[in-house]
Amino acid sequence: MNVIVSNKYQSLLGTLNIDVIKTINGEFTVQDLVNQFNNFFYNKMIIDVTAIKNYENINIMRELSLNFEMDKIILLLDDSPKVNNANYLSQLVSYGIYNFTRSVDAIPFLIDNPNSYKDVAAYQNLNPDTNLDSKKVKEIAPVKMEQRVIGFKNVTEHAGATTLIYMLKKHLQEEYKVKAIEVNATDFEYFNDKSLESADFMNISIRLANNSDAEVILVDLNDGPETICTEVIYLIEPGILKLNKLIREDRKIFDKLKNKKIVLNRSVLNNQDVHDFERESGSKVFFNIPCLDEKLDNNKKITEFLIALGFSRLDVENNNKKFGIL
Repeated sequence: MNVIVSNKYQSLLGTLNIDVIKTINGEFTVQDLVNQFNNFFYNKMIIDVTAIKNYENINIMRELSLNFEMDKIILLLDDSPKVNNANYLSQLVSYGIYNFTRSVDAIPFLIDNPNSYKDVAAYQNLNPDTNLDSKKVKEIAPVKMEQRVIGFKNVTEHAGATTLIYMLKKHLQEEYKVKAIEVNATDFEYFNDKSLESADFMNISIRLANNSDAEVILVDLNDGPETICTEVIYLIEPGILKLNKLIREDRKIFDKLKNKKIVLNRSVLNNQDVHDFERESGSKVFFNIPCLDEKLDNNKKITEFLIALGFSRLDVENNNKKFGIL
């Protein structure tokens, strides 16, 4: 059984299909965690790095490594430049913290296949020059972590994957290097945006490889393979007609979607309606997106959805508080 220590990524970690014996949420000092888990048996402890107070101070990570068995810790990093700086990652490796990732979907793999030093040795700088005046040293470029390839699949007919991806890309490109690709379709051409790409089933893998420098790739899967993605979001338009048609076509559809990341799109449901939907379908809704105007460049609901997915650079309000900007 595993333990989850979460903060900013509580919702994202809640989607994991793993055995969990205990979950705590909030900000904690390392000593707080020691006090709670000193005599507590667990397999792995998954820690949202934002749950550790002053986590951007690498000395706090050293304190963590001295108080816990690092082979039992999996660290979910955020997107902050400080944490993804080469020096920070190098120090993590030096402290014996090998199991770190920026992708929630990598966590189940790390539980069963923990990293060894060989897996993370490339992150370590064995000859740091500590005598240089820090004001004269240029910031080291962030080390590239796992690329997120997020697939979108319409579960109900025409649930809006294509338009949603278009809106997500517009919001993400302000802070991330992002690409959008549709598989076996040419609907992107109607947005008159030449940065949107189309690929057929035969060359989608090549197209992904050609975009290896992108931090995130959004994929409109249509009938394409889900295996090309690091994570898949299943879109449901929760209207009575659409839902009844879906269930008549496949009465076990919600059994198949169990533990999947379900998003309601073009939804008119309120919070109570979503609760009722979850109870009746036996599923868990990750996010509820209402009908939106795709012409808007800045849509609060889209931003909230992306932050829930872990794209923390878009969380301007919390980032401003964090750095003391009034």
